Amino acid sequence: MALSEFECRKLEVELDRFIESTRPPLEIRDKLDTGYRVENQSVLLFEIRPRWDKPKDKMESPVAKATYSKTQEVWKIYWMRADLKWHRYEPMPTVDQLGDFLSLVDEDKHACFWG
Repeated sequence: MALSEFECRKLEVELDRFIESTRPPLEIRDKLDTGYRVENQSVLLFEIRPRWDKPKDKMESPVAKATYSKTQEVWKIYWMRADLKWHRYEPMPTVDQLGDFLSLVDEDKHACFWG
């Protein structure tokens, strides 16, 4: 079951604040930027860059994913490994709040998210 419209709006406010605080300077955003998408019960954070073979086209590179489990009332955290599959973030597989997820991604103590 997807998040309610109210829950999505609340998440978007928090995500907008996070993205704005982590975005690169305005003068390089055409070469590197960050974004997010909310899909069903998941939040996906990604980098936006020009494609190497078609610089006018933009591509998204996944950074981190959090999926809300309503039954457990936790956010499950994932990172994308070199095999291009999502894997549980074992140092802290779940958090209670989206803000805790965003803090983990921002800190990136184990260099799993931003590399």
